[in-house]
Amino acid sequence: MKPSIAVLALAASLASFGALADAGSQQPVSRNYQYGMPLDVAKVISLTPASNAADCQVGTAHMVYVDHQGQQHAIDYREMGNCSQQ
Repeated sequence: MKPSIAVLALAASLASFGALADAGSQQPVSRNYQYGMPLDVAKVISLTPASNAADCQVGTAHMVYVDHQGQQHAIDYREMGNCSQQ
């Protein structure tokens, strides 16, 4: 018995959707920013401030962004906390 073309097309489309879902769920490897490093930021996806930002201390913040070619990147950078006097 030969499988029909419709069954083969359905199996191929389901496999391609699974591959797209896997590719979208993978998080990019985070790099540490160094002074002067060129960044190609087309769209910021998320920003996570340093955990000690309210303590007027330097901490590590995290940014996930998409470049102009549609590739997703993640970068860690040092950030000074909020030092306002209240």
